[in-house]
Amino acid sequence: MFDPVHLESFLAVAQTRNFTEAGRRLNLQQSTVSQHIRKLEGAAGRRLFVRDTHRVTLTADGEAMTGFAQTILDTNQRARRYFEGSQLRGRVRFGTSEDFVSTRLPELLRDFVRQHALVDLELKVGVSATLYEHLDAGELDLVLAKRRDGDDRGQLVWRDRLAWVGAPGTKVELPIPLILFNAPSITRAVALEALERAGLTWRIACTSGSLSGLRAACLAGLGVTVHARGLIPEGLVEMPAGPRLPELGDVEFVVLGTRTGPRGPAVALAQAILANGDRLQRSR
Repeated sequence: MFDPVHLESFLAVAQTRNFTEAGRRLNLQQSTVSQHIRKLEGAAGRRLFVRDTHRVTLTADGEAMTGFAQTILDTNQRARRYFEGSQLRGRVRFGTSEDFVSTRLPELLRDFVRQHALVDLELKVGVSATLYEHLDAGELDLVLAKRRDGDDRGQLVWRDRLAWVGAPGTKVELPIPLILFNAPSITRAVALEALERAGLTWRIACTSGSLSGLRAACLAGLGVTVHARGLIPEGLVEMPAGPRLPELGDVEFVVLGTRTGPRGPAVALAQAILANGDRLQRSR
C-alpha cells in the first residue's frame, strides 16, 4: 500500500516542480519531503523524478503515478467526508481567472459545495489582474489566478511555461498580429514586454475580456495569443518560439486570500484547490 502522506508530498512536488516549495505548501521541511519521495519510490520500485541543480521533472513512471496518487487520495477524502460530514458554514466570495473556464474547476467546486452544504459560494470570473483589484478592495475572499510579477502573496498551485498559441497552420508575419485580453492583463503585459525586448514590431488584431473571445479570434486566424501550456484551449496549438516569437518564461498560478489570509470557508476551499491542482490542468 502507498502511504497517503507520501502521495501528498509526491503530488505537491509534481505540481510545483520544486521540493522547497512543496514543503512550504505542506508545512514540512524539504528534507522530510525528500524522504517521503524516496520511500514512495522504494514502495513503487521505480524512479519518479529526475533531479538536477536546476530542474525537477517527472519520469514516465512519475507521470503515471500522478493519476494513481490523485485517485487514491480522492477516494480517501470521499470516505472521510461520508463518515465525518461537515459543519462548516458561512460565505466565501471566490474569484477565478478566465484560464480555468474550460478545466475541471467546475467539478472541484461542485464537490466542495456538496461536502459543505451550509456554505454559500459566490463566484466571479475575470482576468487575473482585475481579480487582484477586487481582492484588495475587499470584494473577494479568495482568488485563483496568475501571480503578478513581484508579488509574493499566495500559495503556489503550480508553475507552467507560457507559450504562443494559435490555430493550426497559423503563419506569423511582421508586424505580429496579437490577440490579447483587455488591459490590465498579466499575459498581455508579458507578451508586449517580450516583443519590445526582442525589438519586434506588432499590432493588436483583437482584444477581449473573455477567453472564449480570444479563442474564437485565434480559430478565425486573426493572430496569436499567449497562454499557459497546461491550459491551452481546445482547437489551438502551441506556436514554436523563434526569431519572431520570443520565449515568454514561466507563469505561476496561486491561490490567495486577503492580506490577513483566508478565513473560515475560504480556508477549506483553498485547501481543496491546493490538493487538486493537477485536476485543473488540461494537459501536460
